[in-house]
Amino acid sequence: MAPLVKEFKKQESFDTKVCVTAQHREMLDQVLHFFDIVPDFDLDLMTPGQNLYGLTAAIIKEMQPVLEGSKPDYVFVHGDTTTTMAASIASFYSGAKLCHVEAGLRTFDKHSPFPEEINRTLTGHMADYHFAPTQTSYNNLEHEGIDSKNILITGNTVIDALLESVALVESIDDEEINLLKSTVDFAKRTILVTGHRRENHGQGFINICEALKEIGQSLEDVQIIYPVHLNPKVQKPVYDILGEQENIKLISPLAYPAFVWLMNKCELVITDSGGVQEEAPSLGKPVLVMRDTTERPEAVNAGTVILVGTDKHKIISETMDLMENTARYKKMSKLHNPYGDGSASKRIVGFIKDLYNA
Repeated sequence: MAPLVKEFKKQESFDTKVCVTAQHREMLDQVLHFFDIVPDFDLDLMTPGQNLYGLTAAIIKEMQPVLEGSKPDYVFVHGDTTTTMAASIASFYSGAKLCHVEAGLRTFDKHSPFPEEINRTLTGHMADYHFAPTQTSYNNLEHEGIDSKNILITGNTVIDALLESVALVESIDDEEINLLKSTVDFAKRTILVTGHRRENHGQGFINICEALKEIGQSLEDVQIIYPVHLNPKVQKPVYDILGEQENIKLISPLAYPAFVWLMNKCELVITDSGGVQEEAPSLGKPVLVMRDTTERPEAVNAGTVILVGTDKHKIISETMDLMENTARYKKMSKLHNPYGDGSASKRIVGFIKDLYNA
């Protein structure tokens, strides 16, 4: 949302306020600092042992005074987090027009990803205006009965943010980036791994880690850099299985600037993340997605990502082939990214200005 906030703040005809729930406090603060955004409302709702029941209820309750005090004409939410869904309910109750950025993504399986598929679907049926990143997302919304005049294909604002950030991270003095420069062996080819999905907890992560271990043992000229998610259900199998592997470096989770820097330096990304499926291809990096389904089928169809699930043998075989088959790697790295050209925020603001002036 950062580039959209900045684009709205350029407009004299809009009074733009930023509200954060701090659902992910440690991730939020560094992003706000990096993009030089100061929230007008910080609900600071993150608590130890937080679960979906308590978080959802707290967001709805704490959004009430924000909405009743500021009386916004439009409320913008992004994507598919619990914050998105709960803030959408509160905004609907307030009578504000709800605008959904990154609208229309679907797997059509309410359990995969959990709870994101239901979060974004519910938000889509409360929203007044839908900013779809692709034609596929647009089609999904139309199929669900959304009036086409309320849908705009924009590309994804995450690409706006990424393209701005890639240049910036090369010029800033960042402690994490400086540490990475001393951690990464630039004489070796780098594979970047991220993983956190609830549906992969348990045997899924064991399979993933066993695959990574075999890849590390087989490819001596490759290093695997794995920023390990803080969830104990992720940390235990990762450190138990990969902790002693020499060319696999397990590091702490990275702030956004350092992650962008590392993603730009690596050759291949293996992930179960949603946004990385859009970001990495923008940098020419092939992506293996450790999920059985994806709400981003455009990337699969375009050939910029490959679904490998948590199938140990598929993760190994696809990784080995991409790292050893130069022609296939080059072809995949040069494919067109279907998620936008960096102008999504301008398109969204233009749409709202047209509504405002109508």
